[in-house]
Amino acid sequence: MDALNSIAKPSCFLLLLGLLLLFANATPLLAHAKTHYHDFVVQATKVKRLCKTHNTITVNGMYPGPTLEVNNGDSLVINVVNRARYNVTIHWHGIRQMRTGWADGPEFVTQCPIRPGGSYTYRFTIEGQEGTLWWHAHSSWLRATVYGALIIYPKQGSSYPFPKPNRQTPLLLGEWWDANPIDVVREATRTGASPNVSDAFTINGQPGDLYNCSAKATATAFTTSLRSPKKAEVPTDIDESLFITVGLGLNKCPKGVRKSNCQGPNGTRFTASMNNVSFVLPSNFSLLQAHQQRIPGVFTADFPAKPPVKFDYTGNVSRALWQPIRGTKVHKLKYGARVQVVLQGTSIFVTENHPIHLHGYDFYIVAEGFGNFNPKADSKKFNLIDPPMRNTASVPVGGWTVIRFVADNPGVWLMHCHLDVHITWGLAMAFLVENGVGELQSLQPPPSDLPLC
Repeated sequence: MDALNSIAKPSCFLLLLGLLLLFANATPLLAHAKTHYHDFVVQATKVKRLCKTHNTITVNGMYPGPTLEVNNGDSLVINVVNRARYNVTIHWHGIRQMRTGWADGPEFVTQCPIRPGGSYTYRFTIEGQEGTLWWHAHSSWLRATVYGALIIYPKQGSSYPFPKPNRQTPLLLGEWWDANPIDVVREATRTGASPNVSDAFTINGQPGDLYNCSAKATATAFTTSLRSPKKAEVPTDIDESLFITVGLGLNKCPKGVRKSNCQGPNGTRFTASMNNVSFVLPSNFSLLQAHQQRIPGVFTADFPAKPPVKFDYTGNVSRALWQPIRGTKVHKLKYGARVQVVLQGTSIFVTENHPIHLHGYDFYIVAEGFGNFNPKADSKKFNLIDPPMRNTASVPVGGWTVIRFVADNPGVWLMHCHLDVHITWGLAMAFLVENGVGELQSLQPPPSDLPLC
């Protein structure tokens, strides 16, 4: 029962609350677009929360890290130096990274990690995006403390499609462990059980008013209802249609393994999957490097477009379906393909909300609902006029979400649950988007300082 309670309160880690408005803009970049240079030093810093001081991994000694402010059309050059004792990468959450997948950041997906003592320079341009995003570590659980806001203002001379506010303040919601987050995830990986829940929720790095030794006046409340401000360019003719189940599972304890390593319910180990595939990160090469250099044996391109078995996804699921297969599988998309993905939650072991994030893309959320997705009935609910455009979709508890996008960004792009415990268990997959025609539709060559595995 304790394991079930832990799962019912999954680690939400960090959800950046900001404007969350991303508007496509096809106008040419203005001549006065700027290039912003930053140095990020990843290091251990003494941070006191909940009356205790920890050696916390930070950027530039700041928790949360520095806020980056740019305009649409600007470029960023960020040199990351790793002076911590763990591997690290930085992901620029929500940035399209058009043709610059090498700067996206997920460990072993678009790059090998920056080893202790190493460095890597991320270079990318903001193209047709406005609003409040964030950046965070994408290596193990370092994003628990390595994160910050990334604010994209309209091009100079332009404005948001709403009145200018009198004041604006980024709010970053997170969690705090009264322990080393890396130790927390390593213990869970060793035991196969659910990780310890956090000790506090935070706003801009500060625990709420009711926690011990807390700063005051941090609590607030929010409500939001967003749609695209004008008719959206939603794909109507679909080239690729995928139906992907997302959910948790339980692996049987392997033969010869100690009981102390199988502390999930009834002597099992927790797992998670998409379409019954529990995603395994490679270790010798990144997926993007293996794709670009045609290195065999790193991944297979057979991630299924639908679950191998059709079942009552949100009903009483047979225990025969609780144990997924493990694999490093991607799904190939041709450049320019118009894609629809139905994300179907499951009740395997327990139902949960899953914030599913797609790297390298914005997408339209055309419909959401509860229960099992019914193509005939639920397709009538699709909003193809002004659906919200996001980079993360919330699959409701015991429900489904439908997203659409055009595969116009070549590279390898991770799609995963943004609850760190779930991606640790394998709730992820990757799209491999092939090059189109010519240089402007092709992945750029890798930078010379790309970290080696």
